[in-house]
Amino acid sequence: MQKLKHEQIQYIEFLSADINQSKDFYTKCFGWKFTDYGSDYTAFEGEYVDGGFTTGEPINGTVLVILYSSELEATRDKVLAAGGKIVKDIFSFPGGRRFQFTDPDGYELAVWSE
Repeated sequence: MQKLKHEQIQYIEFLSADINQSKDFYTKCFGWKFTDYGSDYTAFEGEYVDGGFTTGEPINGTVLVILYSSELEATRDKVLAAGGKIVKDIFSFPGGRRFQFTDPDGYELAVWSE
């Protein structure tokens, strides 16, 4: 198991119009292993990065970059103090909690914690 580093990129999340098609493609291309969490989400494991696919219409190859934080509320406060905007406040999901924000250029990222 990899060591999680505070406030560093740890996970990426793709939107997929067809999760089964995405699983098939990335399994064939890169040998990624998938774990389903219901019909709307699947997680993958690669050698150097973990990620997932959630249902949605991809917009120009949209990818959600997800950072890890050992202090989720403190990281959220730093994002706000630096001028970021919270687009989804802290919520729970299987495996932890997270929030999503936009940076000053409008890029959306997320931060998660156990």
